[in-house]
Parts: sequence; C-alpha cells; structure tokens
Amino acid sequence: MTVDTGTTHDTPREAAPRPTGIRAAERALAPDLGRGLMLLFIAMSNTAFHLWNSDYGPSGWQPVNGSWLDHTVQFAMIVGLDLRIYPLFAFLFGYGMTQMYLRQTAGGTSGRKATTLLRRRSLWMIVIGFAHACLLMAGDIIAYYGLMSLALGWLFLRRGDRALKWWIGIAATLLVVTTAQPVVTAALQGELGSLGDAGADPSGEAFGAGEESWLAAAGTRMGTSLFLMGFAPLTLISGGCVIFLLGFWAARRRVLEEPGRHLPLLRRTAVLGVAVGWLGALPSALAHAGAIDVPADAQSETGALTLLRDITGNAAGLGYVALVALFAHWWTRRPDRRGTKAITAVTAVGKRSLSCYLTHSLLFAPLLAAWGLGLGEHLTSASMVLVAVGVWLVTVAGAYALELRGLRGPAETLLRRLMYGKKRT
Repeated sequence: MTVDTGTTHDTPREAAPRPTGIRAAERALAPDLGRGLMLLFIAMSNTAFHLWNSDYGPSGWQPVNGSWLDHTVQFAMIVGLDLRIYPLFAFLFGYGMTQMYLRQTAGGTSGRKATTLLRRRSLWMIVIGFAHACLLMAGDIIAYYGLMSLALGWLFLRRGDRALKWWIGIAATLLVVTTAQPVVTAALQGELGSLGDAGADPSGEAFGAGEESWLAAAGTRMGTSLFLMGFAPLTLISGGCVIFLLGFWAARRRVLEEPGRHLPLLRRTAVLGVAVGWLGALPSALAHAGAIDVPADAQSETGALTLLRDITGNAAGLGYVALVALFAHWWTRRPDRRGTKAITAVTAVGKRSLSCYLTHSLLFAPLLAAWGLGLGEHLTSASMVLVAVGVWLVTVAGAYALELRGLRGPAETLLRRLMYGKKRT
C-alpha cells in the first residue's frame, strides 16, 4: 500500500515510513502480557539497588542481612529473577523491533527506510535512557538496549533466515565458550575462587541511592550508566546478542502471535529453559544463604558461580517467554475466560511498557533514596519486595485507566512523535 505524494503517475515515489499502530482487536495477547509481567519482575529484581543501608555479599547483588523471611526472598530472587529478567526483556525487545519492521515493509515501506526509522527510534531510546539514568535510576536498561538494537538492527534486520540462523548459532557458541570455559576450568581444578574478585561494590554505592545530595547521586548514576553502556560492544563480541537475534527469528515466525502453531517448541523451551535457569543459579543461592562453603571470589562479579548464574539466566528468560505464550494460548481457548479484567490490566502495562518502566523510578527514587525520603535505609529484602509489587500495581491501575480511554502512555506518545515527526503521530 502506498500513499499519495502529490507527484505525477510518471514519477511514482515510494511510500514514506508511517505510523504502524495496531488496532486493539489485532493485538496478540502473549507479547503484551509478557511485557506487563516482565515489568513486575524487573521491579522486584531491582529492589536490591534501593537498599542502600544493607550489608551486601561478594556478588554485590543481594543483601546478606535480615530475618529468615528476608533470606528466603533473597534465595528466591537469586534463583528465579536475578539476571533472568533482562534476557526476557532482550527477547521481547528484539521481537517487538522485528514486528515494527515487518509492519512497515508490509505497508509499502522499503527495508532500507524501515531500518532507518528503527535506527532513529534506537537513538532516541539512548537519549531517553541517559536522561533516566541522570535523573533517577543508575541501572537503566533503556540506553543499553537502545545501543544494542542500533547495532543489531543495522546488521541483521534485513538479512535472510539462513544468515540469521547461522549468526544465532555463532553467537550462542561464543556465549557458551566465553562464559563456560572459566567456570569449567575452575571446577576441574577445584578452585572456584580462582577467577578473581571483580571489585564488586558490596555497599551499593555505584547506584547513588545513599547519596544525600541529588546532584552527587546524579553524577554517580551517570558514571554507572556509562560503565554499563561500555559492556554493549563486549556483549556483541562475546555472543551475548543471541537472545536479541532469537527475538528477531521468533517474530518472523509469529511464535507469540500464533502460539498454537508452535506448541512443541514452546513446551520444550519452557521446561528446559526454566530447569536450566533455576539449576544454574542454585549454587549461587546456596552459597549466598551459607548452605555451601565456597571462596568469596567464586561469588564475585566474575566468579565461577556468578558466571554460571549469568549464562543460565538466558535459558530462564527464554523459558519464561515460552510459559507466557503457553498461558496465552490456554487462556484464549477457554470458553469462560475468567479474570479478563486482570489480564486486560496486565496487558495494558505491556502496551505502555516504557511509560510504566520510567514510572517505577519516578516512584522508587524519591521515596527510597537518601536525597529523598530515605526509606531505603529502613527496608529489608522482604519489605522492599512488597514496595515493588505496590509500585507495579500503581502502574497497572494507571495503564488500565489509559486502556479504557484508548490512550497511549506518555512515553510511547513522545517516542512515536520523535520517530515519525509531529505531523505523523
């Protein structure tokens, strides 16, 4: 389909990129439901960043202090959430990016112009992410994934299926080799701590939550954000882009839009992914709880147990995606469809994931940081999870209200205007 450009019929011009929103009746359940649940898991996983007065273990990720309930929460977070939700985000990000590209090309836009449009989107996400990090959240992931999508979209969106499969295989091999080799070597030598201490920051100072001055905290947050951005090229080289590319591949096959056509694949992925992901994090969780005795270096940011937790987190993220798709297939086939309002509310969050993600920080930071009300000084792992669930529920209520009125989220509206221009929103 082309648009009228005002030229003569003798000199036709290609249709310019145009907005490609989907009518509510056309949206598949699984992608939006997955994004909505992902934001709950991200809010819970990020809770440790705000507990700035807690004692941290060698990994610098979860606190080690608290009651038995806090330790239970920490154990569950390490096994099921820590570094398991970011792969889920990466897959859905790559999936959604390919969806946008395919809708553009189906509407008559050339692949080159569609890629240019998505490149503009990635650049603006980098800008938004840096602003987010400066103002509120050191652990921002928007800029990081904006940079990843900028590179991967340029390299792979227009490639054929065969080339994409080859690169997925290469990336997966690199990821396994570069991450598993030190773990296997240390295990065979019986020296799990031989990988060295990466300088984990047990105090959590890298996130700036304990700074009493907002300006000082902003400087800390920007430094941490730039440090995280520096990992993007390393991620590409080491093969960590495999989850993004799997999102590209799955979107071309409409795996989440049509889960009924891919049930064997989804079932295998769900079972194997969750099993590998949880078992891979179990040693770290047991070491954190003191159930097994390993050197502190093994639990550091580049220690054997942490590397094992990290690499298996990719499998867990894919397993969670598959579980969401299987649930969506089951629920849409139910004749009664109980819980429709709840499902609609969660998917409303998924449709406005950028706005809701930013809202997390807008609520967390002033409430918990030392430069704000400072409640993060007094909370523990268990109580902080309750705060995270409460913050997520606030975004659910807001997104559901916007859904009933047929309105986009404010961040989505802004990003759409930046992508297409004021006359194309």
